[in-house]
Amino acid sequence: MPDSPTPDSTSESQNRASQEATANAALAGCAPATPFEVDADEARKVNLYGSFREINQIDSSHYERHDVKRGLRNADGTGVVVGMTNISNVHGYVMDDGEKRADEGSLRFRGYELCDLLGSPGDGRRFNFEEVAYLLLMGELPAQAELDEFIEVIDSQRELPDGFTASALMHATSPDIMNMLARSVLQLYAADPHAEDRNAKHEIHTALSLLSRLPRIMVLAYYAQQAQFNHGSMIMHRFVPGESTAETILSMLRPDRRFTEDEARMLDIMLCLHAEHGGGNNSTFVARALTSADTDPYSAYAAAIGSLKGYRHGGANHKVRAMQAELKQEVRDWADDDEVAAYLRRVARKEAYDRTGLIYGMGHAVYTKSDPRAVVGKRFAEDLARGTAFEAEFRLLETVERLAPAVLAERGITKDVCANIDMYTGFVYAMMGIPEELFTPLFACARMAGWAAHRFEEIVGGKRIMRPAYKISRPGSRDYVPIDER
Repeated sequence: MPDSPTPDSTSESQNRASQEATANAALAGCAPATPFEVDADEARKVNLYGSFREINQIDSSHYERHDVKRGLRNADGTGVVVGMTNISNVHGYVMDDGEKRADEGSLRFRGYELCDLLGSPGDGRRFNFEEVAYLLLMGELPAQAELDEFIEVIDSQRELPDGFTASALMHATSPDIMNMLARSVLQLYAADPHAEDRNAKHEIHTALSLLSRLPRIMVLAYYAQQAQFNHGSMIMHRFVPGESTAETILSMLRPDRRFTEDEARMLDIMLCLHAEHGGGNNSTFVARALTSADTDPYSAYAAAIGSLKGYRHGGANHKVRAMQAELKQEVRDWADDDEVAAYLRRVARKEAYDRTGLIYGMGHAVYTKSDPRAVVGKRFAEDLARGTAFEAEFRLLETVERLAPAVLAERGITKDVCANIDMYTGFVYAMMGIPEELFTPLFACARMAGWAAHRFEEIVGGKRIMRPAYKISRPGSRDYVPIDER
């Protein structure tokens, strides 16, 4: 990640500076004249910033010497097993006599293959996200009457507390929607008179209310952001009772409220693909870790949203889309394999895009030969793009997926590399006219189902606070020196 601040982080820094100014002025007994600033020369005198890396750096040899599992990963890249789950199984390789061997990817929700839960393009099945959410939360596929009741409950929870939009979204609007989602979840705690209850009834009610409300909060937050920072209009469509989650999102997002059935079906598929991905992904692990500490559900889900925002997690789709944008500019003939490969080689040699050497959209921590989410997403994306102006871009992404493994192999990368879900996510959203600011928030709205399922499981089966160990890299004690002798 770049060291220089992004526009988002710059704005947040300015907000923090203003708050510090107010606090300092209060201590001094006077009102602040200007935002809090630190003179650069004065800062250097007391070395406030200059030693940041030096103080916090730990020699990598310590990790090897003490067999520390950095990132909770074993040396061969496999994850350190820290728990048990019945919710989903993420399969991407097999272990053969202690050796990791590549295998086709598989993702099962409660034992069911993901692709079997989604059907095929044009098979008449319209929306599946609510059924998938039911399966994750309740453990079994619903009968029609059970599904109808589940959908009715979700539909009944979309209303927000009185004044919530004005107070939580339009006041002190954040430039980042993920931050607004996390803050909104925490503010909903205040509107829940039973927020500290841990019984099953309250846990399920809270999860369903957030599953219902987060999509609506997301769209309202987007328009508040646009009004505050981009001179846009604050559009506040009412939700339409009886619409699916995918339809609700498109209906509230589109200024004219119009969308096609194919668009809603495609968005529904994307929500299903993002709904759950095992207990080992960072945001789900965060939700389980906080749950193990016996905190309230709102705190656990808000923390998971904060994790998902990260560029190494859900926020990676922004990196993928930005690299694809540069690719489209740099490559004149999208159908020319040699020209596309040449660009990818520049990326791999750290000469193009962000100079990290990473081809974004390729590679995964678990999947080796294939990411089943990317396979399903690609299949539906191709159907939606066929015969439209987007078809050429779809073929370009196919070319990247086909050529990237060989390009990376030229750089000595022997790890099996396949396209991950982010290769096609942004492209699908772009086809539907969904703004990039909503890519990761949409992920969060869908993953709420998985987070809740794992929280339920941790409450019932965990029974122990997660407390991993850290090894001290600088053993021994230091003699205290009085301040006037330092």
